Amino acid sequence: MSISFAELDPVSGVINGRSAHSTSIRPQYQWAWDKYLQGCANHWMPQEISMAADIALWQDPQGLTEDERQIIKRNLGFFATADSLAANNIVLGTYRHITSPECRRYLLRQGFEEALHTHAYQYIVESLGLDEGEIFNMYHEVPSIHDKAAFLLPFIKTLTDSEFHTGTPECDQRLLRSLIAFACIMEGLFFYVGFVQVLAFGRRNKMVGAAEQYQYILRDESMHLNFGVDLINQIKLENPQLWTAAFREDIHALMRQAVELEYRYAVDTMPRGVLGLNAGMFAEYLRYIANRRCVQIGLAPLYPGAGNPFPWMSELIDLKKEKNFFESRVTEYQTGGVLSWE
Repeated sequence: MSISFAELDPVSGVINGRSAHSTSIRPQYQWAWDKYLQGCANHWMPQEISMAADIALWQDPQGLTEDERQIIKRNLGFFATADSLAANNIVLGTYRHITSPECRRYLLRQGFEEALHTHAYQYIVESLGLDEGEIFNMYHEVPSIHDKAAFLLPFIKTLTDSEFHTGTPECDQRLLRSLIAFACIMEGLFFYVGFVQVLAFGRRNKMVGAAEQYQYILRDESMHLNFGVDLINQIKLENPQLWTAAFREDIHALMRQAVELEYRYAVDTMPRGVLGLNAGMFAEYLRYIANRRCVQIGLAPLYPGAGNPFPWMSELIDLKKEKNFFESRVTEYQTGGVLSWE
């Protein structure tokens, strides 16, 4: 697996005579280098976004229903756990196995973005005066959140286990399976009920600060997904012997399980219709998303004919430039390199 391991000197960081962070020669994987540059251009910080309107709405006893408040709290509980898992997986696992310099450069950027996302959730929690113990322990106490985390743990163990090494067909497939679980399922499916729910608040001019932060997070996660898909497809291209019929069926089975887990989370967070949404709409949407993920990595769709009940989400994900819902700033803004030496 030429993209996933090479002769790396652990002290010097040199791979086959080339620095693991070298940019002095043309990147072998231009797509990874381009995504690194794009990720850097997309920089943002949570505290740039005002939470004043959210605070006023949350403190108003009539501002939100109990169902709406539950959606916000459970979203924060799941997302904080998930992005922490993602950061650990990147830094302690994936980075060790993917030794391409340009891929590693992007993974470092991705790891920072996962930390930025947990910063955003903390900022929302503190702004609203929520009980941090309640929010950050939900993965222990809410079955639908716990079960999604439990689904991911075997794949985390594969990548972070110091005794795990690639080099055999079985181990190489374990690595590829874990990469698919994180890119296509965790970042490509498990976040999408939450994204729809919180962004639906913004579309109704509620919780606009939180919704704006989730919009930035969605942009980042879409980039993470696209990088992961490109990485998976590159490994497949270089190692076609791994993409067996049995392996493809295994991935299909994981995707079916993930759709069921995410649907349970939709029902758990939204037992009644709210914000013009209901759990049945998510059953269709998750099948639609699962089909997209399968096709992106060369698998047949699992749910032929599944449609998208939230076309506005496609606009958010697919459009290159746009104003956010609230006309307060350009979503694709880029920071400049301004330093003060005073």
